[in-house]
Amino acid sequence: MRNRPIATGSKTRARLTAALLSACLPFAAHAVEPEIRTDDVERFYALYNAADGHPSVAQLDEYLAQGSPSLKEFAQLRRVTGERIAAQIAADPAMYRNARQCLALLPKVKRRVATALRKLGELYPQSTFPPVAIVVGRGKPVGITNPSGVTVGLEALCAADFMNPDPEDRFVRVIAHEYAHIQQPFAALDLPEGDPRVNVLSMSLTEGGAEFVAELIAGGVANPGLAGRVRGQEQAVGEAFLREQDKTDFSQWMFNYKKGSDAPYDQGYWVGYRIARAYYRRADDKRAALAEILRMPDPKAFLTQSGWTPGQ
Repeated sequence: MRNRPIATGSKTRARLTAALLSACLPFAAHAVEPEIRTDDVERFYALYNAADGHPSVAQLDEYLAQGSPSLKEFAQLRRVTGERIAAQIAADPAMYRNARQCLALLPKVKRRVATALRKLGELYPQSTFPPVAIVVGRGKPVGITNPSGVTVGLEALCAADFMNPDPEDRFVRVIAHEYAHIQQPFAALDLPEGDPRVNVLSMSLTEGGAEFVAELIAGGVANPGLAGRVRGQEQAVGEAFLREQDKTDFSQWMFNYKKGSDAPYDQGYWVGYRIARAYYRRADDKRAALAEILRMPDPKAFLTQSGWTPGQ
């Protein structure tokens, strides 16, 4: 399940195979803070401002051609072209104007991410820390994560205020969530649609586990709004989850956010987080528990050992 798009509404995450573009270096106590690349977004906004908010397709193609390896990979995998960026700017100019507010937050985001990843390295010494790249794309997806790193679309994540109204917290905790995925062997697998291992339970524990790790190292989950969508329905959602845990169609449980709708979405994230939290709280050895949450060798056994029950 490589090159996983950071979804805010896609029906499924793409499973594309890509070579590693950079080494994943182990984190050490003496290491410099994790690299967060912002040169692409800075080049974009220099161009955007010079063009008074209306860069041409040719200028945007040049922006992509001169981009970092992360931007070029992002563009190739997610079909980002100068023409598509120009069309999105025309369709939603406010998205790109407003994203400059998030650009101004990046120095603080970088410092907080560094602190969070140091904590992850202390709690899970096997962690690897490839770069984070902040880029500008065509409004979606929010980004992609694979072993070569995390690439985030500034304009897309800045606009995703339904996840968290505080943009600084949103960036920090989404990056922390995605770094958890980098540590998860299951998230790196290239499994086909319909594989029995890719089911409601395994996907929910993968996403919910990453949410728990984000809370542990960065002070909160990436999408705190999910809890409000489930409030009052905890028992029913949990019981439905147990009934459907083996289904390979998980479209009702995640990646089903619809803009403007008040309907519940990504409930698998919420249930998986609750299961991971229950497992961690029950464990005497917290470091070993975190390792199990990340490695997840047997989802069924993990569910049983967590002690979680519907309604918790």
